[in-house]
Amino acid sequence: MTTKYLTGLLAKEIPQSGPAARTTGEKLFQLGFALVQWPWLLKSLYGGTKAQKAALLKRVGLESNALPHLGSWKADTYLLHRIVDEIEARRPQVVVELGSGATSLVIAKALSLHGGGCLFSYDQHEPFVRQMEEWLSEHGLTAQFHHAPLGQRDPRWPGLWYDLPVVPAEIDMLVIDGPPWAVHPFARGMAERLFDQVGPRGIVMLDDAARPGERIVSRRWRRTWKGFEFTFEGEGTKGLLIGRKGG
Repeated sequence: MTTKYLTGLLAKEIPQSGPAARTTGEKLFQLGFALVQWPWLLKSLYGGTKAQKAALLKRVGLESNALPHLGSWKADTYLLHRIVDEIEARRPQVVVELGSGATSLVIAKALSLHGGGCLFSYDQHEPFVRQMEEWLSEHGLTAQFHHAPLGQRDPRWPGLWYDLPVVPAEIDMLVIDGPPWAVHPFARGMAERLFDQVGPRGIVMLDDAARPGERIVSRRWRRTWKGFEFTFEGEGTKGLLIGRKGG
């Protein structure tokens, strides 16, 4: 989760005790995997140039100071532009986002311009949920923000995933930008739990798809979810995987 404020380099606290705690093996794996993917983690800190950000804000009609800080784990301008591309083309009525932040502002604004759909955004950090509501209200925008603590496990994937409250029965666009890699490099793989709710001709967008962990997730999704056509886009600094569901 990232707000309009500067973001620290370290991930927010992850449960260390109770049923939602990571196992010792998961912690050791995450540390070892960091030695492999550190070059990609460094790229994750880049948000794009000032010119790219200015072009994005002009495109959606946001003020020049609407995104004061990009980078440091926030979405980069490539992802944000591609999200706007898809909203312009598809005019989705239901967008679900895992991991709130700069994407939330851009999605909500793009929806207001193209079809008037609704954003449902979920994040594990409860204080940030309130901050996001306030941030969007500053720009006359609204979205359905929900606290979703990390408490779910799946035998098919290591790590922790969101304990989601009610999720829309049918999703037109699913944007996956969480949980953070510090939970587990493969944790975002559990987003496939929502793939059956993606409607015909719907779309899935996975951020940070160039990282080794997400590449493994991508390969497994390609093997398992034959009803989606997955395409990797490497033009941005962090990589983007797009899955398009057949009609």
